[in-house]
Amino acid sequence: MVITSVVVTGLAAGTLDVPLGVDLHGWAIPAMGDSVGLRLPGSVIAVYHGAELLPLALGALLIATLGALLPGGWAARARTATALRTE
Repeated sequence: MVITSVVVTGLAAGTLDVPLGVDLHGWAIPAMGDSVGLRLPGSVIAVYHGAELLPLALGALLIATLGALLPGGWAARARTATALRTE
């Protein structure tokens, strides 16, 4: 149950945060280069390709699932009343 509840969070993080991070990267790197008077080439700025974005998005789901295993395992071993009180 704990893992199932984090799947939605992991999917939301993967589908929203990865594109936002790529956009932030595309904005911040040229701004940093411009601040010191450098014009950075496109090969420095465009480091993410479409095939790399799917594993990044799925990584958020994996991190959320792994993060839920410890509390989920504890709740499965604990008595019902104890687990409900700590929630």
